[in-house]
Amino acid sequence: MTAAKEYIEHIYQKVEQRGAHQVEFLQAVREMFDTIEPAIAKNPQFIKWNILEQLIEPERIITFRVPWVADDGTIQVNKGFRVQFNSALGPYKGGLRFHPTVNESILKFLGFEQMFKNSLTGLPIGGGKGGADFDPKGKSDEEVMRFCQSFMTELQKYIGPLEDIPAGDIGVSGREIGYMYGQYKRLNGAQSGVLTGKPVSMNGSLARTEATGYGLVYYTEEMLKANGQSFKGQKVIVSGSGNVAIYAIEKVHEYGGTVIACSDSNGYIYDESGIDIDLLKQLKEVERKRLTDYAERKEDSSYYEGSVWDFDVDYSIALPCATQNEIDGEKASRMVKNGVYCVSEGANMPSNLDAIHVYLDNKIFYGPAKAANAGGVATSALEMAQNAQHGHWTFERVDQELQVIMKNIFKTVEETASEYDLAGNYLAGVNIASFLNVANAMIFQGIV
Repeated sequence: MTAAKEYIEHIYQKVEQRGAHQVEFLQAVREMFDTIEPAIAKNPQFIKWNILEQLIEPERIITFRVPWVADDGTIQVNKGFRVQFNSALGPYKGGLRFHPTVNESILKFLGFEQMFKNSLTGLPIGGGKGGADFDPKGKSDEEVMRFCQSFMTELQKYIGPLEDIPAGDIGVSGREIGYMYGQYKRLNGAQSGVLTGKPVSMNGSLARTEATGYGLVYYTEEMLKANGQSFKGQKVIVSGSGNVAIYAIEKVHEYGGTVIACSDSNGYIYDESGIDIDLLKQLKEVERKRLTDYAERKEDSSYYEGSVWDFDVDYSIALPCATQNEIDGEKASRMVKNGVYCVSEGANMPSNLDAIHVYLDNKIFYGPAKAANAGGVATSALEMAQNAQHGHWTFERVDQELQVIMKNIFKTVEETASEYDLAGNYLAGVNIASFLNVANAMIFQGIV
């Protein structure tokens, strides 16, 4: 065993000992550690500085209670979190997730991934994540407002435009961001740069809603072009039907591909002629309906219960945009049999380790989430720049900046893989490039 491999395994064992129950976090660390041995071997100073052990421990984890009053007058209590993972490259930046599954392990994995993802954008932002085990679904606007106000009353003690700038994530859209910013403003005065993902009327950025989905397609198109392919004429399946999925579908269609299926938490729709993006937006963004309504309104479309990745139909490109670990080894193998040669991730860690091995063994063009879904945080950083300038950019300018960022990310990934004699292994390229960015910044700053 090489010194680099021995060091990596030693640190991973420490991670397991400290948090054996944190399965999502352990998975994220294992996936990163499995690919960075060449970088450790080439840079022995990382062992001297014990960079890995510093990297895997968040700088700060804040946990707090969130009491709020329901419409029926009862007092409810949820648990809130903010994981400030790493600030070597800039202030903490990462979303807030409101969902019943939120716990420390999930937020640590998200913050760990965010740290590396943010480094790839080339923008001065560190990594963080937060949220609560609160479910906005089924709640009235008044209940969501009261929860957000209580949540921000505690969170505001630890964030600021130059310290930690949260954004939205699952369960946190412009509505929630608006309520939280209103409470922050009441307590601290108007500082619009403290949150991103704000409604445009509150100094939010145009194109932020579209950014993650568009960015995913921009990145994937660069990866396809590097291998003599494109979206044009290709059949595509997208999981999810939220912002990321909707705008990925829209951009795939602009690029000449056809998205034939998308999903929600209960099932999926199949529309061989291509998902009707206007109908999908009407159902999900305006009416907040389920996909069963799409099948009822769109002739020749069908709705099926279960995972869209269990659907047997010929297609070439898979864009998982729903949630973590939605694709396992069995589903990945089924995708390969159905003709998939490209998988690019719009969700955070949607593929488990078994699935990733299937991609690599079958030489799938694989865009890991750290790179492929960086468009959202990149545009959040652009929103920070606009707020600092007290200005407002056009949709076209933000979209153009986003395209440049995503193209540069792929270029960095491709060049890094080649530099380490791993040409075509985009997983290794993503992990090594992002790791080097953060690790070198930490060494430059010393033990802090």
